[in-house]
Amino acid sequence: MSLKIPSGSFPLFNWEASVQSSLMRRFTVVDLYLWAFRIVVLAVVVWGTIGTIMARRYPGEVWIDFVVYGLSQGSIYALIALGYTMVYGILRMINFAHGEVFMSGAYTGYFVAAAFGRSGYLDRNPVVSLLVVLAVAMITSTAIALLLERVAYRPLRGSPRLVPLIAAIGASFFLQYAFRGFFGSGFQAYPETQVLKGTWAIAGINILRTQAVVIVAAVLMMLGLYAFVMRTKTGTAMRAVSEDREAAALMGIDVDRAIVIAFAVGASMAGAAGFLYALVFKQVHFFMGFIPGIKAFTAAVLGGIGNIPGAMLGGLFLGLFESVGPILFLDGLGIVAPYQLKDVIAFTMLVMVLIFRPSGIMGERLVVKKA
Repeated sequence: MSLKIPSGSFPLFNWEASVQSSLMRRFTVVDLYLWAFRIVVLAVVVWGTIGTIMARRYPGEVWIDFVVYGLSQGSIYALIALGYTMVYGILRMINFAHGEVFMSGAYTGYFVAAAFGRSGYLDRNPVVSLLVVLAVAMITSTAIALLLERVAYRPLRGSPRLVPLIAAIGASFFLQYAFRGFFGSGFQAYPETQVLKGTWAIAGINILRTQAVVIVAAVLMMLGLYAFVMRTKTGTAMRAVSEDREAAALMGIDVDRAIVIAFAVGASMAGAAGFLYALVFKQVHFFMGFIPGIKAFTAAVLGGIGNIPGAMLGGLFLGLFESVGPILFLDGLGIVAPYQLKDVIAFTMLVMVLIFRPSGIMGERLVVKKA
């Protein structure tokens, strides 16, 4: 038995037109542009990498130096990025003054380090001196972050997101120019201690002592922070507030206290990062927080803002890309002095992440759920 459909009873179904219409709905002009942009960037990276490798201009020791420098730089970015990601995770707010919180710790620690250096105490007792400078940097950054939270951010907590964002930018400028007004616009040279000069041979690789100290100290602090957030009652309360602030309050959690602790912990990590940054670059100034702050924000976005392991991973990835990328990607293209373009590599990565994977490497689910 066959089913006969009278001619003209139903319109003919045009499969080809349907498929074309579906594709047009799925791929807009913007999508095609983004795919073309992705292909061009990928082609440039592959072409430049092959050219650099084929040229064999750099021996293996140079690449190892790039990787070690990238790890030390990335460790500093990761410590700063933790402050961005903790505040975002608990308040859904980008604290653009966090770079100046980082600067304030390093700058204040300079005065203590300089006093130790002038008296000779820095070389006689280097461990105690450096620990005191580290503590001063962390306490200063924490105090400034708590002051900002209480004065500038808490009154705006129920406001639209743009309002605290503008307040954070204003606080950033305020801190920059306050430090310039108090301490001048010049660069201050951080004193060096004899114990951190030279290199250590680790597994047959000569590593600058400052870089080794930065990597080890940053890893220890990140592990300690992760254990604090994941293994303590206070950390559990912070995670509960991050998931649902109203439900956490109904469960008896002090929301204000959790937020204050998030600011304090993130700022203390930034203060420690400022101290480590000063050990590597040996100078401080009032504007030093801007570029590292923006790059740490890039690292937080790269890892998945709101995700603590993601911020750590994003910082290390960014440091490695910034150290290895300019030579590996650009030298093979015949670009002169490619290392001067390391900031281009970092901010191109931020644009690429925002376009193609806004949730970052770790795919933070809070971004999808609540942002």
